[in-house]
Amino acid sequence: MLASYAVILRRSALVTAPVAVAMIALSGIVGGSKGLVGALLGVGLAIVFFGISALAMARAARHSPQVMMVTAIVTYLVKILALLFIVAKYSGTTAFNGKLFGLTVIVCVIVWTTSQAVISAKLKVPYVEPEKLKVPYAEPDGKR
Repeated sequence: MLASYAVILRRSALVTAPVAVAMIALSGIVGGSKGLVGALLGVGLAIVFFGISALAMARAARHSPQVMMVTAIVTYLVKILALLFIVAKYSGTTAFNGKLFGLTVIVCVIVWTTSQAVISAKLKVPYVEPEKLKVPYAEPDGKR
């Protein structure tokens, strides 16, 4: 599971990176310096949040599928609460463009999540690991 998850993460990052760069450039053009700062903060938030998930899932994958599921749910809840706190704390700020910040985060999340789903669906990963056949020791002439 760990090797296929690494492939999914790498490919999702490769798909999301150009979109993030495009959002930063577009926000800089549309919103000026405040739009640029908002987009940079949005991309940074997306990177931190997806990085937390990736690290937590990589550690949980070493244990069992049940631990992975609990880890996924807990990290999701923690990230939602953190996002709620960040939005509440900085909703009235004038240091950056909040609309472009939000738009950048939403676009990056949609692209990342969609690419993960598509890559996961196309990746051929066996969902059953067959037991290795235990062949008894045999002499070269076929006798035991």
